[in-house]
Amino acid sequence: MSISFDKALGIHEQALGFRAQRAEVLANNIANADTPNYKARDLDFAAVLAAQSDKTKNGSFALNMTNNRHIEAQGLSNGDESLMYRTPMQPSIDQNTVDAQLEQSNYAENSVNFQASFTLLNSKFKGLMSALRGE
Repeated sequence: MSISFDKALGIHEQALGFRAQRAEVLANNIANADTPNYKARDLDFAAVLAAQSDKTKNGSFALNMTNNRHIEAQGLSNGDESLMYRTPMQPSIDQNTVDAQLEQSNYAENSVNFQASFTLLNSKFKGLMSALRGE
């Protein structure tokens, strides 16, 4: 009998990857806080979680291009359909939508969530290791 890592680890593996991706997006926002016309971006965890559960339930969805003159579908092939623009709380003169304090707060919250996902994934691996050892 083989071990299915997809069933054993559950959604924790995808959650950890999402948290890492969101950390990159938030760090990019913080780095561009003084860039004129920069638009803050963020990822929606609920949308990613719903997409992952839908993929698990119904299988993955992909489009096949039968002709090289077809236009590539936006958001389906590159996997960034959950990357959205943030609505600014206060307008700025240079049209930058980054609020540095909000971004730092979101980054700190994301790092706590990343650590929680990592801890849950680590406990899953420890459980699998003890099962393999027969403990």
